[in-house]
Amino acid sequence: MKLDKFTVGKRYGKALFELATEQNAVEAIYQDLLELRKVYEILPDVGNILSDARLEPDGKRKIMDSLVNNFSGTIYNFLEIVYNYNRMNDLPLMIDEFERRYDEMQGVILGTVTTAVPLNDADKVKIETKIATILGYQKAELTAIVNPSILGGVVVEAEHKVIDGSIQTRLENIKNLLRK
Repeated sequence: MKLDKFTVGKRYGKALFELATEQNAVEAIYQDLLELRKVYEILPDVGNILSDARLEPDGKRKIMDSLVNNFSGTIYNFLEIVYNYNRMNDLPLMIDEFERRYDEMQGVILGTVTTAVPLNDADKVKIETKIATILGYQKAELTAIVNPSILGGVVVEAEHKVIDGSIQTRLENIKNLLRK
């Protein structure tokens, strides 16, 4: 049975996080993963190239060697395993899972906040503080999204939860009550 990319990313990211925790090296490995993410942002096709079975092994190995020569220890070994299983194209998803677990360990929740108009910094901080408290985290980091169709109010999505305080939803609820 072939696993989908997201399942692979979650499994590998979780395994690396657990190993990093055992080794008391979570912060160091996290920093290495941030460097790897930069490489994938600069060269978005590197994962596909290193995972492509049609390419010559010698050419792929040279590319891989230039990638891993900046790392040692756990990250080096992890990258070699990922490479040997032709999963280098899934590495960004593995990094995402590790980062999600890292943020959770730090008491940080990530999400989005949608408003009809752009938020100023003070309002964004207020919303982040409130959401962190509601969801039981020390800190929330929300990416601001502007969507005029919500008319007003706020919609927050974090931790697979949606807190919908939009005027659009309130109007729809009133409309549904009136239809009854």
